[in-house]
Amino acid sequence: MIVCIDPLLSPDDLGALQSLLRTADFVDGQGTAGTFAKPVKHNEQVKGQTDAARTADRILRQALLGHPLFQALARPRAMRPFLLSRYTAGMAYGWHTDNAVMGDHPLHRSDVSLTVFLSDPSTYTGGELMLDTSLGPQTFKLAAGSALVYPSTYLHQVTEVTEGVRLAAVTWVQSQVRSAHHREILFDLDTVRRSLFEKSGKTTEFDLLSKTHANLLRQWVDV
Repeated sequence: MIVCIDPLLSPDDLGALQSLLRTADFVDGQGTAGTFAKPVKHNEQVKGQTDAARTADRILRQALLGHPLFQALARPRAMRPFLLSRYTAGMAYGWHTDNAVMGDHPLHRSDVSLTVFLSDPSTYTGGELMLDTSLGPQTFKLAAGSALVYPSTYLHQVTEVTEGVRLAAVTWVQSQVRSAHHREILFDLDTVRRSLFEKSGKTTEFDLLSKTHANLLRQWVDV
């Protein structure tokens, strides 16, 4: 399931991140690319283990973990540190698949990928996030402060920026529920039962849906 969270960031958080990136130390993005992604990755990233990287990660992580839609979609068990990227004219990140296992100590499985758009889309040309879906390639160029959440199983790319600067933050989540199909079922059930509760309160139908939701969680969740 591919879902847009619009907005994810408050105006204050977005402004703080944009200000931070104006003075951050950027390095070649190939340093964090997997073996087979290096030839097609042409961007810059904020240098890791710096005050700028840590501050940005804290802002983004708080926004995500406090967002109920993200919690329902991803059911996060662990989340990788955010990478903050910059694409200027001529830069792109060709077709690639995210590594299935990331990190060192501890290792994390990548179940859910997430891109937070940090630049106003009117300020740059190109730079679309493109996913290779069963319906063909789909492109996304969201408003600044919005996020795209999608299963890490997709081939994807960032198309070439031809004018302006594209800023974005990306991370990967190990979910409590490994299967994207199971996560979607749980999300749909939870959406319906919450809607029923808001309309009618605690009814027999709500209780049956809640029981089904809880029993599927017991069957699929990994904690």
